[in-house]
Amino acid sequence: MVCQYNKIFYRGSEFVEKQRALDYILERESLILGISDNIWEVAETAFEEHKSVEYLCDALESEGFEIERNVADIETAFTGRYGEGYPVIGILGEFDALSGISQVPDLAKKEALKEGGNGHGCGHNLLGSGSLAAAIGIKKYLMDTEKSGTVIYFGCPGEEGGSGKTFMAREGVFDELDIALTWHPASVNGVASISSLANYQILYKFHGISAHAAANPHDGRSALDAVELLNIGVQFLREHIIQDARIHYAITDTGGFSPNVVQPYAEVLYLIRAPETPQVKEIYERVNDIAKGAALMTGTRLEIDFVKAASNLVPNNILEAMLYKNLNSVPIPEYTEDEIKYAKGFMESTGEQKNPMTGLVMKIPDSEKRKLLLSKLKEPILDFVLPYFKSDQVLPGSTDVGDVSWICPTSQIAAASWSNNTAAHSWQAVSQGKGSIAHKSVIYAGQVLAATAIDLINNTDKIEEAKEELRSRLGDNEYVCPIPKGVKPRSISGR
Repeated sequence: MVCQYNKIFYRGSEFVEKQRALDYILERESLILGISDNIWEVAETAFEEHKSVEYLCDALESEGFEIERNVADIETAFTGRYGEGYPVIGILGEFDALSGISQVPDLAKKEALKEGGNGHGCGHNLLGSGSLAAAIGIKKYLMDTEKSGTVIYFGCPGEEGGSGKTFMAREGVFDELDIALTWHPASVNGVASISSLANYQILYKFHGISAHAAANPHDGRSALDAVELLNIGVQFLREHIIQDARIHYAITDTGGFSPNVVQPYAEVLYLIRAPETPQVKEIYERVNDIAKGAALMTGTRLEIDFVKAASNLVPNNILEAMLYKNLNSVPIPEYTEDEIKYAKGFMESTGEQKNPMTGLVMKIPDSEKRKLLLSKLKEPILDFVLPYFKSDQVLPGSTDVGDVSWICPTSQIAAASWSNNTAAHSWQAVSQGKGSIAHKSVIYAGQVLAATAIDLINNTDKIEEAKEELRSRLGDNEYVCPIPKGVKPRSISGR
C-alpha cells in the first residue's frame, strides 16, 4: 500500500516536515503490521497481555522511546516517552483480547482456531499498533524539527471488562497530559461528537450452608436461592430506573452440578451502566439493597466485591474538528477487487441483521448527504468519511477512555478495519483482524492521529481552546475516579 498525503490543507516548510513524519509511518509499515499480527496471534485477555506488551515495548525502544513498565503497579501497563516540554500529547493504545471468541483468520464462516480460545473481536491488536504508528510519526516530527513537545504512548491493558485506564487514572498516570488522542477499529471512517455510558461492575457473592436437599434441607441455606432472588428483584427494579440505564448480569458460579445438595456458595456478576457516574452509583446502591434483602431472605452471608468502573466520555468539539480535517486530508486507502470480494463474503455472513451504522447516519442533519450515505451502506467496504456533526448522542456502550477525557481534552476516530455490517465482539471481526483491509486501517489511523498531533504542536492555541471547552463542559464537576482505593485490577482467569 502506498499513500501520498494530500497537500491541500498544508503549505510551506512546516508541511514538508509533516509529510516526512507521515512518510516515516509508511517506512515502518512492516514493523507496525507485524506487531499487529503478532498481538492477534497471542490474543491475551485483560491484564495478562505480557507478550503483547513486549512486542510494543521492543518497537518503541527501537524507535528511541524511554520505556516505563509496571505503570500504576499494573504488570501490563506501560508508557513510551519521547521529547520534552510543552505540549504533552498522549496516544492511547490497547491490546487485550476477548475470551472464548477464537476464530480462523480470513475465513467467512464461524470456525474456532482453538476451541475455547481467545480472539481479537474488538480489534485491539489493530488499535495498539495503529497508535504505535501515530506515536512514531509524531516522534519523527519532533526529532526532525527539534520543536518543543512530548509524545507519550500509553500501553493501556484490560479495556475489555477491566477498565485499565481507570485504574491508571486513579494513580495520576494521565495528569501531565495536555491532549490525548486515540482511535478504534470499526466498519467506517469518522469522528463523532458523542458520549458513552459510565459503568460499575460488581460481583455479588453469597455464602450459605450445605445440606442434603432431601434428608435435611431445613439445615441448609441456599446461596443459589439468594442469587435467583437478587436477579428477580433487579428485574422489578428495571422499570424504575432512567431509560438510558442498563443492568446486565451473568451467573458465574451456581454452586455445583448436584440438585440434591443445598448450594453453599453462588455468585453473580453485574454490570450497571448509565450516562453519568452519579446515576450509576445510585442504581448500584439500590442493587446492593436488593442483594442484602436476598441474603436476609435466604439466611446467607453477602459479600459485595467491587470489580471495576469507568466514567462517561466527555466529547471535545475542538479536537473532533481537527481530527475530521485530517480524516479527509490523509487519503482513504484504496481497495482491490480481491479485497472487495473478501469483504462481501464477510458482509453476507452477517445475514439480515441491521447495519450498526444506520442509526448514526440517520442523525446526519443534511438530508441529501443522509440519503447518499444510506445507499452506500449497502457496499461491502465503507470507503468514505462520515460527515462530522455535533450531537448529544450517548453510545450504548462504555469505554475507559472516558476517564482520560475527564482529565484532559480527549478525542478519538474510527477507521474502517472490517467489512460493512461487521459488529465488534463478533467472530467476523476476529477473522478479519489480520487481513489487508485491517492492515490499511492501521496505517490510515496512525497517519490521521499523527497529523492531528503535529497540527496541535504547531498551533498550541487550539490546545488551550480544547482545555477551555473541557472546563466549560465539566463546570463545577471535578474528576473523581469511580474505582475505590484498595480495589485492584484483576484478570479474567483470576476472578
